[in-house]
Amino acid sequence: MLSDLKNIRIEDYDYPLPDDRIAKFPIAQRDHSKLLCLKGGDLSEHHFYDLPDLLPENTLLVFNDTKVIHARLFFQKETGAIIEVFCLEPHGMDVTAAFAQRECCTWTCFIGNNKKWKSGTLCGKWKMDGKAFELTAERKEAVGNAWIVDLRWTGGASFAEVIEAAGVIPLPPYLHREAEASDATRYQTVYAHHDGSVAAPTAGLHFTPEVFERLKAKGIQTEYITLHVGAGTFKPVSTDTIGEHEMHVEPVHVTADNLQHLVAHAPNPVIAVGTTTVRTLESLFWFGVQLHHNPTLDHMHIRQWDPYELSADGISFAEAYDNILRWMERRGTDRLDGATQLMIAPGYKYRVIKGLVTNFHQPKSTLLLLVSALIGDRWRQCYRYALDHQFRFLSYGDSCFFLP
Repeated sequence: MLSDLKNIRIEDYDYPLPDDRIAKFPIAQRDHSKLLCLKGGDLSEHHFYDLPDLLPENTLLVFNDTKVIHARLFFQKETGAIIEVFCLEPHGMDVTAAFAQRECCTWTCFIGNNKKWKSGTLCGKWKMDGKAFELTAERKEAVGNAWIVDLRWTGGASFAEVIEAAGVIPLPPYLHREAEASDATRYQTVYAHHDGSVAAPTAGLHFTPEVFERLKAKGIQTEYITLHVGAGTFKPVSTDTIGEHEMHVEPVHVTADNLQHLVAHAPNPVIAVGTTTVRTLESLFWFGVQLHHNPTLDHMHIRQWDPYELSADGISFAEAYDNILRWMERRGTDRLDGATQLMIAPGYKYRVIKGLVTNFHQPKSTLLLLVSALIGDRWRQCYRYALDHQFRFLSYGDSCFFLP
């Protein structure tokens, strides 16, 4: 089975996407976007504010509450050259600790115009609440196509406050435009809470307080977990087969309360908002399976092929999650900080989710593979319908609800 999966050709998950179908800006009202619904065998068209009426009874809707950081820092050298330092992830400490620092921290960064940064320290001045502060960047060693960078600042503010004031929101590269002031709000879900992502979990961009009120009125429960989205989410599959593609690592954060709520909800339907939520929920299942085989594991790291090599032994998702809860209890913690590289592709059997709310994804992407694993070749019909009926695509585009 694994060999067959690794031989899947990415060209089989291509489709024509004209540039004018990529939404460059969001629509005026988040929940007035179009919603394509595939429910059972039926395909229908709605507005996003109709979602509460389309969900099954007793649904638990699970969200990723990560917050997009203003990850792009621009420094101007005395020569006039502009150097971009794109903060990807903290180096040597977790995300929460890095954002709490008040003097210095170290990050893994992409560097734009790196050849103009011959040596020395970059320095910039910004204002926060009317008070000036200085931020410096010192480049250390290279790590692949990125660099380790030491960041230091004056003023005593937290790094979360510093990057909010000095940085620019990182829009997806396929939008081919610079961020505008409105993007700081619109490229963020209304429930974003935990700083750490360099890309939005875009399925959540359609939700509004009004939609949440309608969900509550319908008796739909909600839960919030955290997966910080890395720049690797935009990494195209450049190999002929997916077996040659290396998935990026993303940090996962959940609490004992999250897991207990999910366990208590079984066997009612769990529906994920966004592919990052899917990868988190399914990765947690496989960590629970790993603990079934080896309760002495000291951390969670799901590699991309683990689910295809591990035996689940008929374990339900509630049992797997209960394994994690017992593991957390033994370790005296109510919070799990892990990592995942999970690859979900056709042939994968979903263990936790029954449905998915998501946007339309790029051709030849791992996200399209994830969708195909849920609805099979019906993805072609859905995307063809969307193209024929003027749906808008990608991050600022319209959405889908898949309930096979």
